[in-house]
Amino acid sequence: MKFEIPEQKKLMFEMCIPIRWGDMDAMGHVNNTIYFRYLETCRIDWMQSIGCAPDVHGEGPVIVNAFCNFYKQLEYPGDVLIKMYVSDPARTTFESWATMERVDQPGVIYAAGGATTIWVDFPRQKAKTMPDWLRQLVS
Repeated sequence: MKFEIPEQKKLMFEMCIPIRWGDMDAMGHVNNTIYFRYLETCRIDWMQSIGCAPDVHGEGPVIVNAFCNFYKQLEYPGDVLIKMYVSDPARTTFESWATMERVDQPGVIYAAGGATTIWVDFPRQKAKTMPDWLRQLVS
């Protein structure tokens, strides 16, 4: 199955993650929960690279939903190339999307997923207007 990121999404970040032996399940392929860990790792590394780490005493990003579509089974050994995209900035939220492919099979999408990120005032436990610098970055 071919997966294409629509044009309105902006490529923001790429990273490679090695598939670990322990990522596999009894069926001999990467467990479905691990794909979410790969997506999370990519989002967090991107956020750290732009200086956007959450501050529990201040504000920062929180994921309010996440999804993943599975197209092919990832198996050990190998490396996963994750390409992360962003779109749809709103007052407090933006969307992130990612594709996962094996480094040794460029262009073959094994899975694709995403998440809605909301900007939060942590002490108040409430959504807060996203900072202008972040809105410009994800626009």
